[in-house]
Amino acid sequence: MDLHFVETLVRPDRRAALPEPLPGDAFVGGGSWLFSEPQTRLRRLIDLASFGWTPIEPRPEGLEIAATCRLAELAAFEPVAGWPAASLFRPSCDALWGSFKIHNVATVGGNLCLGLPAAPMAALATALQGVFLVWQPDGGDRLLAAIDFLTGPGETALRPGEILRSVTLPATALRRRAAIRQASLTSHGRSAALLIGTSDPGGAMSLTVTAAVRRPLRLDFRSPPDAAGLQAALSQRLNPAVLFDDLHGSADWKRHMTLRLAEDIRRELAA
Repeated sequence: MDLHFVETLVRPDRRAALPEPLPGDAFVGGGSWLFSEPQTRLRRLIDLASFGWTPIEPRPEGLEIAATCRLAELAAFEPVAGWPAASLFRPSCDALWGSFKIHNVATVGGNLCLGLPAAPMAALATALQGVFLVWQPDGGDRLLAAIDFLTGPGETALRPGEILRSVTLPATALRRRAAIRQASLTSHGRSAALLIGTSDPGGAMSLTVTAAVRRPLRLDFRSPPDAAGLQAALSQRLNPAVLFDDLHGSADWKRHMTLRLAEDIRRELAA
């Protein structure tokens, strides 16, 4: 879709070339959502792809994923040995229902910054204890834990003029075993429940719940929970205030599916 109200396109190639924030600005990663519907309030687009950030950089301390990394690039990443949790990348990308054309345009940062409860990149980053690097308009940086980034439906912790630069997944999280489950109301619909579980050799287990709730929810267990313990802990957290009721599924149905998928994950990680 053409954005007829946009008057200016800026393509900075370095941070110092970023313009001063103005009302009507929008940062563009891939633009798969931005160009999908009218954007009557926008007057200027700032294209982040012009920075030429390396999509994925393995480092000793973990994996840095640029905000402009496309979902297709993340899905195709071949992890280094000893990072079993990287097996989550492809199914997490596939949880964003869309054609190969969408996956070759949509970006990790764009999926996160939309703030959708069903955003699969939010589930992935939260489950793997991601840390977000945010560029501030005054030239400073700040770090945000993934669990704190999405604050509600369509809402994030980004302040006006801030840019999500990258997501770093620590090596300690990538070394954990992982399992993922997803449910939709229709065969090709948006996620109604998207859960990721991880565990370490010592038995500690974490469970991340998204899509069924207004913002990501993570439960941490020091030792492997049994079925009753997991259901009790999860039921206590899935109260009406956190459940997300929309056209992709009622709150009660999402709660039911969340409890069911959580048990599937517990069994897989306990095997």
